[in-house]
Amino acid sequence: MRAAAEGLRLGGAVVLGAVTALAELVFLLLTLPFLGNPNVRAAARRLARLEARRLRLDLSELDALADGRGRRASRYLATRVPVGILGGLVILLLGFGLSITVQLAAAWGRGEPFDKMVPSVPLVTYLGVTGFVALFLVLSGLVGVHALERMLARRMLGPDPTQALQRRIAELAESRAGIVAAVDSERRRIERDLHDGLQQRLVALSMLIGRSLRGRTELMQQAHQEAQQALAELREVAWRVYPSGLDSLGLGEALAGVAERSSVPVKVDCRLRERPPMAVETAAYFVVCEAVTNAAKHAGATLITVEVQEEESAVVVRVRDDGSGGAQASGGGLSGLARRVAALDGRFEVTSPAGGPTTITAVLPCG
Repeated sequence: MRAAAEGLRLGGAVVLGAVTALAELVFLLLTLPFLGNPNVRAAARRLARLEARRLRLDLSELDALADGRGRRASRYLATRVPVGILGGLVILLLGFGLSITVQLAAAWGRGEPFDKMVPSVPLVTYLGVTGFVALFLVLSGLVGVHALERMLARRMLGPDPTQALQRRIAELAESRAGIVAAVDSERRRIERDLHDGLQQRLVALSMLIGRSLRGRTELMQQAHQEAQQALAELREVAWRVYPSGLDSLGLGEALAGVAERSSVPVKVDCRLRERPPMAVETAAYFVVCEAVTNAAKHAGATLITVEVQEEESAVVVRVRDDGSGGAQASGGGLSGLARRVAALDGRFEVTSPAGGPTTITAVLPCG
C-alpha cells in the first residue's frame, strides 16, 4: 500500500513537472529580452523554489534560491524544460498504453475482435508479455525522469564544491571550538562537584573520626554514614566523567541505571538492533543524563519519558517531560549537549513552550 502511494506521488510529481515545464518554457521565451531585469530574476527564483518543493528538496540547502542575482535559477529553468517535457511524453505513452489495454479488454469481453484480432492462447500470451515489459519500461522511465530532475536541481541550485568546502571548514572550526568549550565546562563542573560536595564531606568525616578517637564512640555510626554518602557522591562524579557501565552493559542498561538514580519516575524505551559506535553511545547517554537532571531540578516534572531508536543511519534520542517548560537550548547544560552533538555532525533541538511539555531531541549519525 505504501509503495503504491509512493508510486502515485511520484507519477503526480512527473505530471506536474511536465505542466510546469511548458509554463516555464513560455516564461523564458517571453522574458528572454529582459533577463537582466531584477523582477524577471526574482520571478525565476520563485519558479525554481516551486520546482524544489515539487521535488521535495530542502530549500535551505539550495543556495541559488537565496542568490540575489537570480542567474543560476534562470539557467536551471532553461535546463529542466527538456527533462520536464520528456516526463510528459512518458506519461502520454503510459496513458496511450492503458487506453489500448482497456479497449482491447472491453472488445474481447463483448466477444468482438479488436483491430481484427480475436483472442487465442498464443496471442493473449504474446500481448501479456509485451504489455508487461512495456509497462516496466514506462514506469522505469518515470522513476528515471524524477531522479534526473532531483539530481539536476541539486547540481544547479546547490552550492558549488568550493562553497561547500568552505562551509564545511567553517562548521568544523565552530565544532572544534564548541568541543573545547564543552570540555572546559565539564572540567569546571567536576571540580565544583569535588570541591563543594565530596571534599567537604570528607573533611567532616575526618573530624568525626578524630573526635571518636578521643572517646566519643557514638560518633562512629555517624562517621560510617558520612563515608557511605561520600562513596555514593564519588561514584556519581565518576559516572559523570565517563559512564563505565556503557562498556560492559550497553546503552539500554546504562539508561536504566539513570532511571533508577533519578528522583523523578523515568520511563526508558531503548530500541536498538545493534550497538552504535562508542562516541554515539556516549553522546546519547549524556544527552539523557543532562535532560533528566534538568527536568528533575528545574522543571518540576512528575514523569520523564526517554526514547532511543534507529532512524535510517542515525540514533535518535528523545527525552520528554511534563514539567513547566521554558527550557532554552542556550542554557548552560543544554548548550554543552548541543556542542557535543554538533561534534558528531548531529542535530540538537529543544522544544519547550511555557507551561510545558519539554521535548529534547538529538539526532546522532552513525555513519
